[in-house]
Amino acid sequence: MENSVQKINVLRKLGTFTATSIVVANMIGTGIFTTSGIMASHLPGSGWIILCWLFGGIIALSGALCYMELSTRMPEEGGEYLYLKKLYHPLLGFLTGWTSLLVGFSAPIAASALSFSEYMFSGLEIQPITGDGMDLIVYKKITAIIIIIVFTLIHYLGVRVGSGTQNVLTALKIIIILGLAGMGMGNGINEFSELRFNIPNHDTGIMGIGVAMMLVMFSYSGWNASAYIAGELKNPRKALPKSLIFGTLIVIVLYVLLNLFIVDAVNFEEMKGVIAVVQLAAVKIYGPWIGDILALLIGIALLSSLSAFILIGPRVYYAMARDRLFFNFASKVHPRHRVPGRSIMIQGFIAISMVIIGTFEQLIIYISFALSIFTWLAVYGIFLTRKTKIGEENAVKVWGYPVTPIFFLVTTFFLMIITYITQPMESTAAILTVCCGIPFYFIWLKITRNKSYSFSVE
Repeated sequence: MENSVQKINVLRKLGTFTATSIVVANMIGTGIFTTSGIMASHLPGSGWIILCWLFGGIIALSGALCYMELSTRMPEEGGEYLYLKKLYHPLLGFLTGWTSLLVGFSAPIAASALSFSEYMFSGLEIQPITGDGMDLIVYKKITAIIIIIVFTLIHYLGVRVGSGTQNVLTALKIIIILGLAGMGMGNGINEFSELRFNIPNHDTGIMGIGVAMMLVMFSYSGWNASAYIAGELKNPRKALPKSLIFGTLIVIVLYVLLNLFIVDAVNFEEMKGVIAVVQLAAVKIYGPWIGDILALLIGIALLSSLSAFILIGPRVYYAMARDRLFFNFASKVHPRHRVPGRSIMIQGFIAISMVIIGTFEQLIIYISFALSIFTWLAVYGIFLTRKTKIGEENAVKVWGYPVTPIFFLVTTFFLMIITYITQPMESTAAILTVCCGIPFYFIWLKITRNKSYSFSVE
């Protein structure tokens, strides 16, 4: 029998500003600081870089518009887990939560922490003591672990402390990117007509553009972030549409401005294959000394993404545990802080384990492909909600229906096909990760049938 504390839930304390900042923080991460130089290796000219960022922004915005309807029809915690569970089958809901736990949140937290360490050590010009540099690698990993622990504790203390920290870091990130974009924005806009829009050849054909778009979409991932915390928003019908749309639009503008700065400052041939292309652009304009300062600023900016991942991920595990599809202790709400404290700790532990295990060089494609499966299914679910009229009284209808969801479905599917053709190993690994969750789902069902489940405070 369910006990009296079973009904204790998370509180609706978060507002539109915090929800929007979470969207912005989730989208602006490692990708925007590293991908444009890699994109240049697959594109025929600098103009194509700007076009890819604009087109990627349109895809992300179309997805955000679709989630506007989904999230207001089902304004609870969990994001895709909730949508797929209700619209298809609990198995698909379990698989999206399973994938989120393994690669959707924990891996980006670890990657962001390691990136923070890299930028900070570079900016402070800390040099290795040993010849092989192993001591520096260890120090960087220790720093990353400490950062994860600190931010895990911050969000464990409650949404007020966590959201306040999130808002400050997001504001810092926007200021940093606006500052970088502003350095060359004027020239970039004035000289936009001079950007190279060469016709793609056999070396930079549709596949090359497709690879560049995959990198762009990784950088735009996170446009659906506020949907995961719908159950903690004061007024979800008002806050969700605004946060999804405005958060995505803010990031599109920032991304385009920053890339105008890059292509104006750096010769197209010179930027090819350069990961730290933002730093290179700043050095071109203001000299070598800017590199150290920029490294420190980017390190600080990455903390915003790390913080947002730590805030959002546990809400998925909490929702799964509440439905008896995850460990029972993940459903427990802290009696004082009223957050899913155990879920927050679980995620922190997994992220720390990933930091210890190794690097994440191939995780961009791996993560993007795996999560694209579920966002595709979720957006297709809009057609199902219209038929079943789920949450019809609360729904904020997607603009441009059915063109908007169809556009997202077609473009996302096309990019997934290109991803599999050009990056078969990472794509296959992503599919296998998802499929590995299937037997665990049925094992878990068998366990829960023979075990009493209750939700309680810690």
